Amino acid sequence: MINEKRLEQQLRTFERILLSYKFEEPLSRFLTSYYKQNRQMGSNDRRVASRLLYNYFRLGKGLQDLSILTRLAISEFLCTSSSDFIALIEPKLIPYIEESLDKKLSYLEKEYKFSINTVFPLIDKVSNMIDLDRFILGHFKQPDLFIRIHSGQEETVKRALKENGIDYNEISKNSLSFVNGSQLDKIKSIQGKYEVQDLSSQKTGNLFKAVDSESWWDACAGSGGKSILLKQLHSGVKLLVSDSRNTILRNLDSRLANSNITEYRRKIIDLTKNPVSVLSNELFDGIILDIPCSGSGTWGRSPEGMTSFSEEKLKYYSDLQRQIIENVIKHIRPGKPLIYITCSIYKQENEDQVAFLETKGFKLEEMTYFEGTADRADTLFAARLVAI
Repeated sequence: MINEKRLEQQLRTFERILLSYKFEEPLSRFLTSYYKQNRQMGSNDRRVASRLLYNYFRLGKGLQDLSILTRLAISEFLCTSSSDFIALIEPKLIPYIEESLDKKLSYLEKEYKFSINTVFPLIDKVSNMIDLDRFILGHFKQPDLFIRIHSGQEETVKRALKENGIDYNEISKNSLSFVNGSQLDKIKSIQGKYEVQDLSSQKTGNLFKAVDSESWWDACAGSGGKSILLKQLHSGVKLLVSDSRNTILRNLDSRLANSNITEYRRKIIDLTKNPVSVLSNELFDGIILDIPCSGSGTWGRSPEGMTSFSEEKLKYYSDLQRQIIENVIKHIRPGKPLIYITCSIYKQENEDQVAFLETKGFKLEEMTYFEGTADRADTLFAARLVAI
């Protein structure tokens, strides 16, 4: 029996939160702040509101001529096989709710003139190396949580997970996936024995091919995922990590320490400026450039990006990338690799930047998209170029 009064209250809450969100920060961060300011909301109310908001944004730019609640019902229809909200808002969808996604899409095309190509922004700018239909359809499912287990800790971690009743899918000896929201942090015995890292991000390590005793620079280190991966694959590498924000580097210090990585240097470097004042004429045997980007390959996790992104923002990121590239490439030794990484699927941020690097004295060895849709993972781009 549907409790219409309760559902209507939850819909009002959804609309109130949606209209107060201005896309000035990630939705996850906004919701954390919103719930702290509205402590009267119970855990179930918060969970329902979050689900509705994330599913709503999974519709991207599709059907923007319809009302908010009708769009919500359609997004719920595409993302779930059961929803009381659909029965309340758009009951004619109910007979089809357990059908396959393909059949649901066919029905929406016929009844609502819905086109899958309207969901994702700037699809004409997406790389032709991407299976676009499969990629877009993947956004109607929440991505999984992935971990990479430290070498030698595989059996310890897997045993602890089983003892605590946490289901996982074994992708490889040291890579596991979980339903998003699995509370691994509550198992204290395995802390420091694994890294939370998306599957596609793990695969970028295949391009490093570093040699022990070489000097490497993780130029946009961020949370340190690539630095940890590099050091665990090639422990003898001499590592410099940098970021423009000291708060980020402090968090990185903590994460590296948790992974028992203590031998590295760290510097605050703003790569929009010439880093020579910090690095002098130092040259490196390898540079990882996990560069700021649109994040379009990760919008399955943060679907609000599909609604707010624009051509102006794409130009902003591609211009910023060129600026950073110009400043970083001065510090690579001849014959040594630059690993260029984004979590974008736009050609302008990827293949076009590789072509730009080729005009700057680099030779492309390999480039690829790590398409994560089939594994419910992110999609990343990576290229290995060598300085001539």
